[in-house]
Amino acid sequence: MTANNPTRRSPGPQDRQRDAERTRRLLLDVARDEFAEFGYAGARVGRIAERAGVNKQLISYYFGGKEGLYQQMQRERWREESESTTLDVPIDQMMRWYLESALKDPRSVRLSLWRGLADDAPSVDGDSDIEVEQDRLRQRQERGELAADLDIAALQMAWMGMVTAPIAMPRVAEKLFGVSTDDPEFARRYGDTLSRILQRLAPSARPQPKASDDS
Repeated sequence: MTANNPTRRSPGPQDRQRDAERTRRLLLDVARDEFAEFGYAGARVGRIAERAGVNKQLISYYFGGKEGLYQQMQRERWREESESTTLDVPIDQMMRWYLESALKDPRSVRLSLWRGLADDAPSVDGDSDIEVEQDRLRQRQERGELAADLDIAALQMAWMGMVTAPIAMPRVAEKLFGVSTDDPEFARRYGDTLSRILQRLAPSARPQPKASDDS
């Protein structure tokens, strides 16, 4: 008596496409770990492939190599930022999104710190995220959301500092707040204060001069 051996179905085009997309997504996610930990120069394609459990040749196949992988990783992060921080989002809520996003996934902040310190990563569309964000802040200023006498470049630098500080100095933040930065209490307290700071930068929140006694 012979056993029935069902014929294994070969994967069809849709199955292969789904598998390819899963592999692509996995490589991008693992690459964020690697680049955040070691920076662009220190990251290794072999380590990324090993972490993902795939042949490193797939990185060349899908992304053209280390540089292409890094650039695609950054583009996808900036696309997420762009979709979540449009001009119709109130500025204090936009700050809150950046903070909560950074606390939830610190890799993006660490990548920014590497870029700011080493300056060895390949440019991604001219590193336009900085220019785009600056332009949006300028538009908010023109719409009256920010006082006209604020230097947008200085404001943007302060903005980046406020968001990155808990990731760059977690032990300092824990000493100041009495809780770790991954505690929801930290996100609430720090986020509430950042929101209030931004609300006070609007022209309507600025103190008005006192009337003269001679009037």
